[in-house]
Amino acid sequence: MKVSLNWLKDYVPILLAPKVLADGLTMSGLEVETLTDRYDHLRDVVVGRVLQITPHPHSDHLNICTVDMGDTTADIVCGAPNVQMNRLYPVARVGAALPGGFVISETQIRGIASSGMLCSEMELGLGPDASGLMEITRSCSPGELLTSALALSDPVFELGLTPNRSDCLSFFGVAREIAALQHNSITLPEVELPNSIDDIHRHTSVIIEAPDFCPRYAAGLVLDITVGPSPFWLQDRLISIGLKPVNNVVDITNYVMMETGQPLHAFDYDRLAENRIVVRTAIENEPFTTLDHKERLMPRDTLFICDGEKPVAVAGVMGGLNSEIETQTRRVLIESAWFNPTSIRKTAKYLGLKTDASHRFERGVNPEGVIFALKRAMSFMASICGGTVTQGIIDVYPRPYSASPLILSASETNLILGTRITSDRMGPILAGIGFETEKLDEDRWQVIPPPWRVDVSRPVDLMEEIARLSGYDTIPTTFPLLSSGLTPVSPFQRLRETIREMMVGFGFTEAINYSFISANSNDYLRLDANDIRRQTVQVMNPLSEDQSVMRTSLIPGLLTTLQRNLSQQQKRLKLFEIGNTFIETETDRLPEEREMLAGLWTGSRQEPSWHGPDSSCDFFDQKGVLEGLFAGLRIHARFSRADATAFPYIRPGYGADIRLGDEVIGVVGELNSYVLEAFDLKQGAIIFEVALAPMVKAIPSLRQSISLPRYPSVSRDATFILSKAQASGSILDSIQMIDEPLIEQIQIFDVFEGGSLPLDRKSVSYRITYRSPSETLEDDRVTQIHKRICDQVIERFGAQLPDSR
Repeated sequence: MKVSLNWLKDYVPILLAPKVLADGLTMSGLEVETLTDRYDHLRDVVVGRVLQITPHPHSDHLNICTVDMGDTTADIVCGAPNVQMNRLYPVARVGAALPGGFVISETQIRGIASSGMLCSEMELGLGPDASGLMEITRSCSPGELLTSALALSDPVFELGLTPNRSDCLSFFGVAREIAALQHNSITLPEVELPNSIDDIHRHTSVIIEAPDFCPRYAAGLVLDITVGPSPFWLQDRLISIGLKPVNNVVDITNYVMMETGQPLHAFDYDRLAENRIVVRTAIENEPFTTLDHKERLMPRDTLFICDGEKPVAVAGVMGGLNSEIETQTRRVLIESAWFNPTSIRKTAKYLGLKTDASHRFERGVNPEGVIFALKRAMSFMASICGGTVTQGIIDVYPRPYSASPLILSASETNLILGTRITSDRMGPILAGIGFETEKLDEDRWQVIPPPWRVDVSRPVDLMEEIARLSGYDTIPTTFPLLSSGLTPVSPFQRLRETIREMMVGFGFTEAINYSFISANSNDYLRLDANDIRRQTVQVMNPLSEDQSVMRTSLIPGLLTTLQRNLSQQQKRLKLFEIGNTFIETETDRLPEEREMLAGLWTGSRQEPSWHGPDSSCDFFDQKGVLEGLFAGLRIHARFSRADATAFPYIRPGYGADIRLGDEVIGVVGELNSYVLEAFDLKQGAIIFEVALAPMVKAIPSLRQSISLPRYPSVSRDATFILSKAQASGSILDSIQMIDEPLIEQIQIFDVFEGGSLPLDRKSVSYRITYRSPSETLEDDRVTQIHKRICDQVIERFGAQLPDSR
């Protein structure tokens, strides 16, 4: 919104310097983005005195004028008929940029050099006269800047308004704000319509068929007008704020809109079928050709302004080609209305049309300013266009505006703002911008917002007005009160941070993916139809098809990240992610959220180095990461053969369930080939996913320490011949559960298949470490214990010793 200070002076005296005023408006919530002077283009135009006039040797109507410009004298070729010696005229120096983008350069005119240009009013944008040079009659000196000599200055503010301040999309609104800053009042123009013996009701009528969309519609009629160029003062006003003059009728409607904030529309009365107005909504896909010569199909609920037969305008957005003002127009019907902001916003967005009118209507206009703006435009058309105003106006107002009183508490206001503004001061502050105030008691005011402040509907809105008008910069700086005690960290927060530190220590990089995934992701993983992870939450307005549901697993997001990295030739990746998954529950409840940890490892086991070639990572590398993670968290987790039904995306024989006690909390393993194909992955990957909630419960709350061992340990190896179907880890778990306090550690150190072993058998070797905290163990005692353990394994698992086959 551009605002000319010279134009504003019609409504409020300007007592502050432009820069001070700009700062004041900014601090009151109306940000002044730029401050310029509209006459800056005259900075290279000076006062010149013509010293000599010589006829041009090659022209019968041009003269060579020797012009004194203060610091220099130049010859300028000029064809103006009114040039005289010893008179002062504006001179555009070489390099000056005049209105219209015309740049003065040193040139040859019929063989004679010309260094500058003597100018008319029209050429400088200072008046309509283009018949001759602009003579300067004021006392000034050659070389003086024209802006200084003629006191030409018009500061123009460009305001960056927030959407709620629609009242300041007008000069009236900005003038009210300036008056509040300066503690003076505004003077609005009085409107008097000439008397007429005619009556508008004899010529036209208005019917509103959609009062929810159009609560008020007023119309006036002006006869016998002459359409033509606007007077210079009107064109100049519009140009000062960046609007282009069109003709006197259109310029008047634009002028009144910028002045009052009320958009108007002028119809050619004689082109309206049956000479009447009907306000209705559109039929689905009803065609209409707007002023930009484009035919559009309108959706249902588009508000139309129609004549007796057809639509003639899209209400609040743009007029139609079938009723626009033309040169031969003689009778004009002027529309001034109050439209529903939501309706206008939807229509403008659907059509992709952004007009000055829609910009104001969709933010809200003053419902009580409709008639003033209409009469103002009719008055201008009578005086500028030579028209005759018909008696009266049509004002259809089925849904009258009414403002509800609000109660403002001074104590609550100061509590929220952190200020100490007295109650007696708050009332006058609001009254200064047009609010009706009545003091109820020492603390409370009853306030009725003016109709142009459509953004004020709650007491907190009044508090905001108090804050900005008393000055945001006067509100003391305070800091929030913080408890001196430390807020305890939740177990989940502590676990997350610990996992992050450990995973980074293992060489992994944290990934953060969207919580939205493709609806096909679960199909790519081939989850069972009854799998709970099939219960996805649908996204109502997805950003794309690939983000149409909430994730039920972190694996698809990591695989998408892997695919993106592989396409960039990043073939070695170690990624992990901590995040929520979402399981759909009953329709009237929020989804169940489960926090998960997932990881992915692909490519070589380590970075290439001079040590030699490296092999690809495998299942045991990823399993080792998890074992290290669980050990660091002091969690005793077990691994068993992966359930193919629950985790079909794991390659058979290359994966394991992760268990805490009897509960399966996750999986680790190599991706199945069909998953690689579905996600367009060119190489394999080892993944894991584990739930955090069971891990939190399993972490011991107390830490215990033991002293360093004082006595040596003794190790014994045991090799068993087992069925290939037997999980090696189950034997290890079984040994650990034996009530033998001397067992310190158990580990598998060798697995062998083939050779002389049957095809369905395998050899697994375990190393058991024994230690006593109080003595050095003797070999015989260790041998007895070791034999007893081996016998229990043989009996329970049907195992064999190598020499007993």
